[in-house]
Amino acid sequence: MYIFPPTAQSKAMDKEKNTTPISSYIKENMQLVESLFTDSQDFIGRYFPVGGKNAPWIYVAYFDAMNDRETFDLSVVRHLFEMDWDALSFEEKNADLYKTLLNRGIATVDFSEADNMEDVLYFIMAGDTAVFLDGCTKVIIVATRGFPNRGIQAAETEVVVQGPREAFSEVMRFNTALVRRRIRDTGLKVKQRKLGVRSQTDIALMYIEDIVRPEVLREVERRLDKICIDGVMDAGCVEQLIEESWLSPFPQVQLTERPDKAASSILEGRIAIIVDCSPFVLIVPVSLNAFFQASEDYYNRWQVISLTRLLRFAGALIAVALPGAYLAVALYHPSMIPLLMVEKLAQASRAVPFPAVMEIILLDAAFELLREAGIRLRSASGGTIGIVGGLIIGQAAVEAGLVSPIVLIIVAVTGIATFSIPSVSLVYGFRLIKYFILILAAMFGFIGLWAGLLVTLIHLAGMRSFGFPYLMPFAAWEMNKYEDLKDSIFRLPLFWLKRRPFYADPKQSKRMK
Repeated sequence: MYIFPPTAQSKAMDKEKNTTPISSYIKENMQLVESLFTDSQDFIGRYFPVGGKNAPWIYVAYFDAMNDRETFDLSVVRHLFEMDWDALSFEEKNADLYKTLLNRGIATVDFSEADNMEDVLYFIMAGDTAVFLDGCTKVIIVATRGFPNRGIQAAETEVVVQGPREAFSEVMRFNTALVRRRIRDTGLKVKQRKLGVRSQTDIALMYIEDIVRPEVLREVERRLDKICIDGVMDAGCVEQLIEESWLSPFPQVQLTERPDKAASSILEGRIAIIVDCSPFVLIVPVSLNAFFQASEDYYNRWQVISLTRLLRFAGALIAVALPGAYLAVALYHPSMIPLLMVEKLAQASRAVPFPAVMEIILLDAAFELLREAGIRLRSASGGTIGIVGGLIIGQAAVEAGLVSPIVLIIVAVTGIATFSIPSVSLVYGFRLIKYFILILAAMFGFIGLWAGLLVTLIHLAGMRSFGFPYLMPFAAWEMNKYEDLKDSIFRLPLFWLKRRPFYADPKQSKRMK
C-alpha cells in the first residue's frame, strides 16, 4: 500500500518504494490511517487508555472478519484493560513505554514490529492487528489472521486410489504447514515475498537448502523479482509470468494440489512456489516426463505402475495422432484398410453429407462442449450431462446421417485417451496440437501426419524449463548417468531408485543407501 497517490504508485511500478515513518504523536497516525480507509465500513479502529487515570492511550486498528477477534480480545485487549497503570512501580512508569506495554499487555508470543506506515498498512490489510502507542515510533503487530477459509479438503483434480487424501487450501500458511509436516528437516526453507502493487499477494518459495541447485533458486527469484503487476489472483498468473516459451501450448511449470506431491518434488531438489489465495502450488523446474507421473505411482507395486505408465504414454500418442492417422488412411491410403472393413466404411459414409475432416471437427467440437459443460455444472449433474449427452448426441448424429459410426468411435477413443494423462495442463496442450496434426494429415496424408509429429517433437526438444531440457530423461540422459530412465516410461522397484533426479544438486544426488 502506498499512501501518497499518485506519485508513489507510479514509482511502485518502477520498483521504487517510499516509506513513511511512524509519528510519535498517536493522533497523527490515527488520522492518517482512518483517512486512508475512509468509506471502508469493515475497518475498525479504537482509541482508548491502557488503564488507570494517568495511563497512556493506544490506538488499535484491524479489519473485521479478517482477524481472529476472540484470540486478540483474550491475549491483548483484556490484558490492556486489566492493566493498572497507577499500580506500576516508579521504575516501570519511567522506563520505555513500548517495552512496558509489550511485557505487561501483550500476552502472546506471535507478534512483530513495524517502523514505517507502509508495513503497518500491509499487515492490517493482511488480517493482523496494529497497536499504536502514544509517544512511540514503533507499532506492535499482533498476528491475528483468521479470515474465512474452507479448510483442508480432499483433492479433486488429482484423485488417487491409494495415498493421502489431503489437498492444499487457499491459505498460504496452511499450505506451508502441510509440506513441513511431511519434511521435518532443518534444511527446509521458506522464503516469503509479495507480488502485486495493489494486491500485495504473499508468495512463498519452499526448498531444501542443501539439495536445490543454487543457480536454479537464483533464476526463480530473478523471474519473480521482474514481475511488476497490479494484482495476482491465482497461481496461474504467476505461472504465465515466469515461463520461458510463452508461445508454446505445453506447460513449463507443474501445478499440483497435493501436499505429498509437492513434498516429494522438494526432496528431488525442485522448488515449490506457494501463492496465497490459490489452492494450487507451482513446482519448478519440470520435464515432460514429470507430467505423466502421479502421486500413487510410488505407493503401489512397480509392475502395476509400469503398465499404467505405458498406458498413459500410449494414451497421449492416441490423443494427438489418432484422428490424423484415420484421415491419412481414409483419404490417401485406403488400401491399408482390410477389404471387409472398406465395404462397411463406404456404406456408412455414403449417406454423410460432410467430408471426413468436417465430420471429425464437428463431432470433436460437440465433445469439447459436453466436457466444458460437465466441468461448469455441479459434480453430480456434470457426470450425468457428460455421459448421457455423449450417448444421445452421438447416437442421434449417426442415425441422422451427420457423422459415420467410425468417426464417432475415433472421437470417443481420442477423448477417453486424454483422461488417462494425470496433468490437466498437459492435456490442454495435446488438445491443441491434435488439430494442428489433423489439418496436416488432411492436406498431405501420412507425410503431413509424420511432419506434424516431427515438428512437435522438435519443438519439445528445443524447450527448457529453468535451464533443464524439457525432454529429460529421454534426451541428454547422460546428465544423470542414465538413472532417470529408471523412473520414466517404466518405474523400476523403489530400492533401485537410489539417486535423485537431475534437478538436484550433484553433491546431494544420493537419496538411498
